[in-house]
Amino acid sequence: MTATEWIPEFPAAITVCDADGTIIAMNEASARVFAGDGGKDLVGRNALDCHPTAARERLAELLRTGRVNAYTIEKQGRRKLIYQAPWREGGELRGFVELSLELPDELPHFVRT
Repeated sequence: MTATEWIPEFPAAITVCDADGTIIAMNEASARVFAGDGGKDLVGRNALDCHPTAARERLAELLRTGRVNAYTIEKQGRRKLIYQAPWREGGELRGFVELSLELPDELPHFVRT
């Protein structure tokens, strides 16, 4: 198995954008999540154009600063963790990856020392 063969069928949505915000890759879960917006046809479109103003500004900031943005949402009765983080090559910011993971109703929390 190559280092990326697991990505297409991974059960969380993975969306990858380049440094300009253009969507360059989506796995199958991401295509399903965004099916109403075009699914895989979003590849090649700018993610900034797919968001309302406040979210667009946050994404633009991520592309400028390389910071992580993480939050939870509830949509159609399902809770999700959204984790947007930079990806780099040779230390240079190349864009960001968004992971969208569905959270179970009961989510244990452990404090480890």
